[in-house]
Amino acid sequence: MLKLMRLPTQLLRRKNDSHKGDYGSVLILAGSNRYSGAALLCAESTLRSGAGLVTVGIPASINSALIKNKTKEVMTLPLPETKAGTLSLAAFSKIRPFLKNTDVLIIGPGLGRDKSTFTLVRKVVRESSLPMVIDADALLALKQHLVILKQHKGKVILTPHLKEMAGLFGIDIDFIKKNRKLVAKKYAQYYNITIILKGHRSIITDGDRKFYINKTGNPGMATAGSGDVLSGIVGAFLAQGLDAFSAAKYAAHVHGLAGDIAALDKTQMGLIASDIISRIPDALKKCSFR
Repeated sequence: MLKLMRLPTQLLRRKNDSHKGDYGSVLILAGSNRYSGAALLCAESTLRSGAGLVTVGIPASINSALIKNKTKEVMTLPLPETKAGTLSLAAFSKIRPFLKNTDVLIIGPGLGRDKSTFTLVRKVVRESSLPMVIDADALLALKQHLVILKQHKGKVILTPHLKEMAGLFGIDIDFIKKNRKLVAKKYAQYYNITIILKGHRSIITDGDRKFYINKTGNPGMATAGSGDVLSGIVGAFLAQGLDAFSAAKYAAHVHGLAGDIAALDKTQMGLIASDIISRIPDALKKCSFR
């Protein structure tokens, strides 16, 4: 029988006189005209995981459409875009002042692969010292620019699956499959970051002494948007004050558990990412036992 983890007291206890600012403001740079759903999935999972304030920075042309479909509590930040409908480098002038009132940054879900978008990603990561979760297309933007990770002064969590891990660090994917623990630990240590190497039994490590193999989750979670949901949970836990490794470890556990609960109702075949989000509160409850 799976042993459930108990969430840290830091996440479970809230003072009676607290306000939304106590639980962190998260900015999510995500979405494009083709992948607008990624921004919504990430934002809703961030809220459902306890963050106090969540804003999605998105291409201006999809702002109206997202307003009609987003969770009411999510705020939007319309930003300059490329002709392809992705965030452009020109967006940085609006992002920079917004970061001053932000506690955590999530960057990557559904961004697309335009050259200007990739340049924006690198500029944001290079110039911000905020704790951040880097996922999806933002990982690809850092390929051949890994010195940016080495120089970053804040907490950084990468959330690659096997193919993204291989592409980012230039490693043969078959080698990674056979040496997941070794590879994850080596690169986390060298770049002083935390890595969630996603997959069956996801590996979480800070490259030092902290290492965790997640045992929740099921094959039904291999579905579009599932990774966006995980990034949101990680960002929310960071915003509530957990260190990078703890945020990654507990997020992976909760994410997988929510997927397991959802699969009991929807089946693994019928599971979609929004089903996982709907079960985050149930997973949090199961991990809040005294």
